[in-house]
Amino acid sequence: STQLIEDYFRRVDTLITETRIVHSSSLTYDKRGAYVGFIRGEIYFLDGSCLHMREFVNTEQGVDRYTYVYHYQRSDGALVFRYDNAPHFPGISTYPHHKHEGSEINVTSATQPDLATVLAEIQRIFAA
Repeated sequence: STQLIEDYFRRVDTLITETRIVHSSSLTYDKRGAYVGFIRGEIYFLDGSCLHMREFVNTEQGVDRYTYVYHYQRSDGALVFRYDNAPHFPGISTYPHHKHEGSEINVTSATQPDLATVLAEIQRIFAA
């Protein structure tokens, strides 16, 4: 379904606001066209951990993320996980989509997540 980029930006903002474990966030929403935009910034959680995120997205037909990074780290800066679609690992079945877990060198296949999926994964880590 078609939605204007401003509507997508509002949905992202609402999602963050309604996520209970979020302490604060600092995101920049950059409109590049009626359906195209760039989001970048940080979401900080109650334990001091942080999600760095970037999305370059087109909302004309569903939500098409041309590029994305969801980089989640502990308060001491250690990587917990990162999802991205940089075309670095052609041998992975979900290429270019992949996930780094625990370290930059531990790379696994992963379907493309969205912010809601990533926030739900962080909530599960909190609950563990």
